[in-house]
Amino acid sequence: MGDQANSLLLISRLFLAAIGSRTFVYHADRIPSEGGIIVVSNHRSFMDPLLLTVAVNRQIKFACHHYMGQVPVLREMVTGLGCFPLDNSSRRQQGFFRQATQLLQAEEMVGVFPEGAAPMVRCTPPNLISDFQRGFAHLALRSPVANLAILPVAIASSDEQLISSRIPLKLLSFFDPSEPLFNQPGWHPAIVYQRSNIMFGRPFWVKSSHRQQYHGKYAKQLVNNLTDYVSQEIANLLIEGCI
Repeated sequence: MGDQANSLLLISRLFLAAIGSRTFVYHADRIPSEGGIIVVSNHRSFMDPLLLTVAVNRQIKFACHHYMGQVPVLREMVTGLGCFPLDNSSRRQQGFFRQATQLLQAEEMVGVFPEGAAPMVRCTPPNLISDFQRGFAHLALRSPVANLAILPVAIASSDEQLISSRIPLKLLSFFDPSEPLFNQPGWHPAIVYQRSNIMFGRPFWVKSSHRQQYHGKYAKQLVNNLTDYVSQEIANLLIEGCI
């Protein structure tokens, strides 16, 4: 494990310990031991990348919101931790596909939060998920990686606190005007987990037969089926874990 990976693991553990957040991991035996892995999770708190990193005990290279790559200092922080901001929505995420594919070919873990910013801004209930964007499914089917798994993970909060980050949503809109959720008054909320259960789902292994179907009229149905599988797996785990 490299210095950057060790640093992120240490930072994550120290932060969680400092705020007294208790984390419990379930079904860790489902984590693949080799190959490229796309980690797909629900996302309600700034703490989610830290929790997932500690749960898998290795570095995850997270795709993060576009605005994080536009804010000075924050940009250097997230890239220094191995994260990569998404492209502006008008660019169709070609940079994301290129960088994520390179990481998967190197048998790295790539983290994706397909709900987008909605649950972070709206503070949805812990046992519910928002509609999933399908980028991770396209990534899995496009990437020429022989040993590739999609790993669903549910972050199930059983005790949490809602605080104000004191960051105006309008300020974030300045850095990313393409995000409609930022175009409103008020502060960006922040959820702090006091206790959370990290629930690993059954991995979906992407086979050559899936990629052969990723063409023409079958491509959309395949992407929808894959997205629905991961979304439902996480939804079921949340029912189990939010107790």
